[in-house]
Amino acid sequence: MEMINYDEKIPNNVNLSQDRRLQRALEKWHPGYIDWWLQAGPEGFQDVPVYLRTAVGVDPKGWAQFGFVKMPDYRWGIFLAPKEEGRTIPFGRHKGEPVWQEVPGEYRAMLRRLIAIQGDTEPASVEQQRHLGKTAPSLYDLRNLFQVNVEEGRHLWAMVYLLHAYFGRDGREEAEALLQRRSGDEDRPRVLGAFNEDTPDWLAFFMFTFFTDRDGKYQLEALAQSGFDPLSRTCRFMLTEEAHHMFVGETGVMRTIEQTVTRMKETGITDPYDVDRIRELGVIDLPTIQRYINFHFTVSLDLFGSETSTNAANAFNAGLKGRFQEVKIDDDHQLVNDTYPVLHLDGDTFRYVDEPALSALNARLRDDYIKDCGSGVGRWNKVITKAGIDFELKLPHQAFNRQVGQFAEAHVSPEGDVLDAAAWEARRDDWLPDQDDYAFVASLMKPVYEPGRFAGWIAPPKVGINKQPGDFEYVQIAE
Repeated sequence: MEMINYDEKIPNNVNLSQDRRLQRALEKWHPGYIDWWLQAGPEGFQDVPVYLRTAVGVDPKGWAQFGFVKMPDYRWGIFLAPKEEGRTIPFGRHKGEPVWQEVPGEYRAMLRRLIAIQGDTEPASVEQQRHLGKTAPSLYDLRNLFQVNVEEGRHLWAMVYLLHAYFGRDGREEAEALLQRRSGDEDRPRVLGAFNEDTPDWLAFFMFTFFTDRDGKYQLEALAQSGFDPLSRTCRFMLTEEAHHMFVGETGVMRTIEQTVTRMKETGITDPYDVDRIRELGVIDLPTIQRYINFHFTVSLDLFGSETSTNAANAFNAGLKGRFQEVKIDDDHQLVNDTYPVLHLDGDTFRYVDEPALSALNARLRDDYIKDCGSGVGRWNKVITKAGIDFELKLPHQAFNRQVGQFAEAHVSPEGDVLDAAAWEARRDDWLPDQDDYAFVASLMKPVYEPGRFAGWIAPPKVGINKQPGDFEYVQIAE
């Protein structure tokens, strides 16, 4: 088997070149990863030089290098944020004790499961997005897609490093399983539902990176509080890259909206519900954008799990997974006698019930997420308001279209009205994308590969990646 020079091939700050046991494990896993990337990664662009950033260190001012690289040759590094000397476990029954540098035996299975689930989301999103390159609206967007993809691959490496380094045979088996499952596969699906959904077009991709990658931010933030220090440090560095993924989503939707309202103004259309005329302009009407929001937001809410959860309480008590920005919360960080208000549906009425705070950790994390999403939607609305269009995008009610948790069996409108099943189904296509919506959006998905040019349904970005000029050739596609 070919020996890999890890200092050159895999940038890292975990001393891979000196750890022979870990080298052997990764040398066995690495070929399978490359096979997975070639089979399930971006289709049709594996031999194309792409202008990508590569993590080469953890210095906040210089952690990444930019340059052209073919994606199979990308240097998927393994990095942990700098170690905090004297760090103690910030929450749970072990609060105040020194953080663990090795896996605590009593929590081994729970910790391995947390890492494996997080690891499973990373390759899943690559699989969901593998066909999008063929319909990219510009080289700028194509490059951003591939940047997201390679960094999701790097995040897989990060989780696999933890499994190999700290969990022995069980960890190696988990790492192999991460390469065997496939998004949407009936027999071997990914663990979480949102990662088995299709990403059929670029509007869906932008929504995914805004909503679902934002869920990733909150899950990583919670794991970054962990008393298992290698996991905490790994997630803290992953968050550095996750910010770009959410940027791609937020600005992608914003540029879509900007192009829509610009074309409406140019042609004198003031009614945002004059959908047929707006679509004839070759842009995506605002009601369709709202339906995409409704779908992707609610699917992402399900990723937080049930509102009250014994598993979440156990992970918190054990010091393995905390809350969003745990150290900034003003309480005792043990929550033994604390409560948290959780929304419940009582008949046809919603009301808040004070639940034990330990059990309501998922609900609290979801509430933080909803507030963050609302701020982003507010920024989109500023584009619409500035254009003088009377339309407001909104997040749907958190009980709408849910498949997980206490609202899974409820029939609730985006406005929060409780309906019977027949009434909800009759209005479904008003609230969620239907086949006509998907077909229309798909009809716009024509590739634009000329440097500096953009598809007619999306506005150019304000600035280029790494301050590159507007006509920069981010992806060097051979003629």
